[in-house]
Amino acid sequence: MPLQSLLRMLHYIKALGTITNTPKFFWKCFLLILIFSNLESIMNYDKPNIIVPRFSEESGFYTTKKRSKIMSKIPGKNTKPELLFRKALWQKNVRYRIDSKQLPGKPDVSIKKYNLAIFIDGEFWHGYNWNERKNSIKSNRAFWIPKIERNMQRDRQVNQQLYDMGFTVFRFWSKEIVNDLDRCLNDILMFMATGENT
Repeated sequence: MPLQSLLRMLHYIKALGTITNTPKFFWKCFLLILIFSNLESIMNYDKPNIIVPRFSEESGFYTTKKRSKIMSKIPGKNTKPELLFRKALWQKNVRYRIDSKQLPGKPDVSIKKYNLAIFIDGEFWHGYNWNERKNSIKSNRAFWIPKIERNMQRDRQVNQQLYDMGFTVFRFWSKEIVNDLDRCLNDILMFMATGENT
């Protein structure tokens, strides 16, 4: 539940208690339950966004032409893992939408019938094993560390927004799709059959 909605609900409950003369103790207990059940949502919405500096020589960041060329060729969508996963879903007669602009974060795959959003995250951009891997970044650390941590923060925010809309979110690492496609596919099919996220 978004923080704004929660605050409106709290105000409404307080007013209702005044009108109905319901014992204050009851309303206090109810409010505490409501707040704690939405604590994660409150924390996610209240955290300030991580600031990412602009990548430029003026800001003190440099890269070689070779590395710049390599980075520019990394696709933002329709990656090999995404294509593999979509093909596997299609072969199981699962119909889906791709990069739906109607949903937060434009999930790589979404299945509206099951309120299901699926993301296939690249290890570098989304911070796989981040506590260890960030120490391996040698150049332009002042840019790349906040850049990737902002991506990770955005992922959490998108997850929460989708939860608030009643969606279930699956996130797979790209290498999971490549190395263990059957298990990832079965996770989705099991959810569709049972409604349970394994």
